[in-house]
Amino acid sequence: MYSLASFSIADMTECASELRKLGAAASSTQDVAQRIASYLYRQLGNDQTGRQDCVLVRCFLTRAYRELDPKSQDCARRALACGPGSVDMKCLTLFGTAGERPEWNDRNRSRRYRSIPITDKQVVAQFPMVLQLLQQLGVDLTSKTQPESDQLVDWTQHTLDVFHVAEAKGSPFVPAQEEFVIPFGIESVLGFGGGFPSKEFFTVILFSRVRISRETAELFKPLALSVKLALLPFDNNGSKRSIHPVEGQPGRR
Repeated sequence: MYSLASFSIADMTECASELRKLGAAASSTQDVAQRIASYLYRQLGNDQTGRQDCVLVRCFLTRAYRELDPKSQDCARRALACGPGSVDMKCLTLFGTAGERPEWNDRNRSRRYRSIPITDKQVVAQFPMVLQLLQQLGVDLTSKTQPESDQLVDWTQHTLDVFHVAEAKGSPFVPAQEEFVIPFGIESVLGFGGGFPSKEFFTVILFSRVRISRETAELFKPLALSVKLALLPFDNNGSKRSIHPVEGQPGRR
């Protein structure tokens, strides 16, 4: 296990190597994303106690509204004042999830965060952490995306980056303080992500019960590259890409 309290360059190098392997023999984008979330949840922790450092780990990717299953489309519509202006509207969609509660290990049981439309700043402002994360990753949300456009950022102009909230308690960027942050002892939040040649992008978010320093957060930039390499064979450039971002039996949450 790798402790977030003492995460080192050696830990980063070993973890990055393992993450790159998670795309091998995978059947879909969902398969890889779930492997990534599960691996980070299991491996970030304390060797002596066996306790995981993270309460919850989630992996999101963007997809066009038209590609989502009906329940994910319903989730995206609930965040909008009206229906989507275009079926090409981008949504940040949950692909992989792992955590200490049973329902946090099934993406089909997510309700509010199953699919988040990222059409403009006003809409995304309903999700302050997502808004801050996207802005730190270089996504321009200053104006509405034109209906004919299905991309928010040209990732050739942006590097892999991290989103870091060192102190989650009381942070305006981390919602659900009374329902999630305080009762589950969330100390820090760390996100990292990047984009693909297709202009889609991904992000992984860690909700940690251990305080994460800025120095540790910076070590996750190389891990973003490893996650990208694991997911890359399923990018929008070949038959390996999954058709629907949420497969399996529908659930709740």
